[in-house]
Amino acid sequence: MDRRKEGSAALRGAPAGRDQDQCGRTFRMSRITGVLAAVLTISGAYAEEFNVDPSSGNSTFNAVFDARLGERINATSSAVECSVTYDEKGSTMSGTCSVPLTTIKVDNEDTKTEHFQQWATNKKMEPKDCKFEAKFTSVKLGRLIAETPVKFSAEVPFTICGRPRTGGGKEHVNGNAILFPPGSYGEAKTIRVRARIEKFNRDKYRIGPKYTEGWLSRVQSLAKVVADEGTVELSMFAKAKDAAASAQQK
Repeated sequence: MDRRKEGSAALRGAPAGRDQDQCGRTFRMSRITGVLAAVLTISGAYAEEFNVDPSSGNSTFNAVFDARLGERINATSSAVECSVTYDEKGSTMSGTCSVPLTTIKVDNEDTKTEHFQQWATNKKMEPKDCKFEAKFTSVKLGRLIAETPVKFSAEVPFTICGRPRTGGGKEHVNGNAILFPPGSYGEAKTIRVRARIEKFNRDKYRIGPKYTEGWLSRVQSLAKVVADEGTVELSMFAKAKDAAASAQQK
C-alpha cells in the first residue's frame, strides 16, 4: 500500500518537474534575448548616417592642373553629394561621395568645359551619365571633438565615368574633420570634412586627348599645355540624416 502511494505521488510530481524545467529554459532564453537586444541597441547607437546635400552649395570640389610651361587649369563644382556612416565607437567613416561631370566648370569657360567633358567621357558616353566617385570603407578619422579639427589620412579608390585608376591603385588622401554639434552650424549635427589629393594623375584614369576620338592629331601640341598631374581638394558639410530630413520638411 505504501509503495502504491509513493508511486502515485511520483506520478503526480513528474509533470510539475517538467513544467519547472520548461520555465527555467524559457527564463534563460528570455535573458539571452534581452542581452542580445541590448548589445544590438548599443552597437546601433554608435553608427550614425550623414548626407551631403548637392543643392546646398557649400560643399565644393576643386581641381588644379598647373603645367610648368603651359596653362593653369582650374575645374570646380559646388554639387558634391555624399551618403556616409560615422561609427563613433571605431571613429571611422564609410560611404560614397560623387560629383556629376556636368556640374564641373573649367576656368569658367563653356568651351574648356565642353572639351573637358569630351576628355573625361572619351566621347563614349553622355556627360550626364558620368561622375567622379569615391567609395570608401572604415576610413579612420579619430575621435571627433566639438569644433576641433582632427587630422586624418587614407587610401581611397576613385572612379571617373566608371573607370578605376589604371592598375587598381588608390589615391592618398590627407585632410581634417571637425564636428559641429546641433546649433553651432545649423540645426543638425554636422561634420565638416576637408580633403586633399596631391599628384592626382588624370592620365591614369584615361582622361585626355589621346583617349578621345577627334583629338588624336592634337596630342603632341597639347602635351606641354595641359599638365597630367594636379591637386584635388574637397570641402564637404555632412549633416545628420534624420535631422537634415526634418529641416528640409519644414
